[in-house]
Amino acid sequence: MAKLTHFRKRGEVAMVNVTAKPVTTRTAVARGFVKMPPAVMRALRLQKLPKGNPLEIARIAGIAAVKRTAEWIPLCHPLPLTHIDVTTRLCKNGVEITSRVTATAQTGVEMEALVGVSAAALTVYDMCKALDKGMEITDIVLLEKAGGKSGHYLRRKSSGSR
Repeated sequence: MAKLTHFRKRGEVAMVNVTAKPVTTRTAVARGFVKMPPAVMRALRLQKLPKGNPLEIARIAGIAAVKRTAEWIPLCHPLPLTHIDVTTRLCKNGVEITSRVTATAQTGVEMEALVGVSAAALTVYDMCKALDKGMEITDIVLLEKAGGKSGHYLRRKSSGSR
């Protein structure tokens, strides 16, 4: 089993030293879901919401959050991001959010992709909460990562329906 990398020998937390690691292209894709009742889905489809288009605002919020990941997660390195794409998709019982992030750097962008999805999901919730506060943010996961020493990771497909 791999060991945790953000700890020193005596247990103190530490930012990982990536100085000697080679600069490579790193990509990560994450996904999340905002589950909502039919009335909220109807309002989204008809774009009848008081604050504007939640899906477009969520997309922009996700992109902005990706760029600030090192401020959200204390031991993350600030990275020279080369591409960010956050998408939203209406499904039968909610909104699926996907974030794809790329950088040419010494460390990966998994946290950036996950932060982008999280911020976008929170924004969907914020923009729709007037209609229903019982919405659920679920299934925030890393789908794929490429680049770096640990190689390619691809999450196995789940059998959930959207």
